[in-house]
Amino acid sequence: MIQFYNRKTKTTDTENVYGESAMAWAYQSYFGFFLTQHLFSKKWLSKLMGWYESSPLSRHKIPRFIEKYQINMSDYEVAKYSSFNDFFIRKFKPGLRPFSNDDSVFCAGAEARYLAFENLSAKTTITVKGIDVCLSALLNDEALAADFDGGTIIIARLCPVDYHRFHFPMSGELTKAYTVRGELHSVNPVALVAKPDIFLKNERQVAILRNEKFGKVAMIEVGALGVGKIIQSAYPSHAPFPLIFDKCVEKGYFLFGGSTVIWVLQKGKLKLSPDLASNSTRGIETWIPLGDQLGEFEGFAHH
Repeated sequence: MIQFYNRKTKTTDTENVYGESAMAWAYQSYFGFFLTQHLFSKKWLSKLMGWYESSPLSRHKIPRFIEKYQINMSDYEVAKYSSFNDFFIRKFKPGLRPFSNDDSVFCAGAEARYLAFENLSAKTTITVKGIDVCLSALLNDEALAADFDGGTIIIARLCPVDYHRFHFPMSGELTKAYTVRGELHSVNPVALVAKPDIFLKNERQVAILRNEKFGKVAMIEVGALGVGKIIQSAYPSHAPFPLIFDKCVEKGYFLFGGSTVIWVLQKGKLKLSPDLASNSTRGIETWIPLGDQLGEFEGFAHH
């Protein structure tokens, strides 16, 4: 049973996990974990799953999915969906999730369950609340990781039932983007218990952002089991850098499969929102709507 704090309702909620029994078998049984390591986490299988979810054959799943997970479709633009993936990347109605205009506020770039940790080490792997974090491994770049030594990591976990587009949390310029090849394990907490190094092993896309107040920020989208593709809608793969972007603009989206967006900030740049900081210390995820505040600029003051 996965519980999280809901910022909007100020209650502790229980997550309705998509494919819960299959997830438990894949990561908690000996045979299931063996197959997951050697078969299910391979990219070709997720591509095959992605092909099915993008085909008209998958369309029949939509009504049952909406009903089972009680998705409020009045929040989304009216559309006819040609496949389950088409439904999966549905868009919120314009203006439904406003971002703060204050350039000192670092906003939630995804609608998700959040954890945040401070004082990260650039080179040493540390385990925070059951998750292995090492900046040089996460970024696949030791020199870049050194810029974030002692900084803050924010982890946004998206479930299959969620809005699956991700946005820029502040304005600035995008100076660099690259892909780190890897496996495609589930990012569900059940999987993280069995394999705490998932964020260091899964395939991921990294973008380096720069902002006048927050300095250098790494934004990382992590692939996962069943995620056929991560689409970067804000820029083509051959885009010349730097690229200027505005806060709240969509950066991209995940095709089918729960996944994760991570932000890494430099030391002394961000004061986390009190509920996010407090819950994370206790290992409790905080559900935060898209556009809500994650923290604010704190200058160069150290904690």
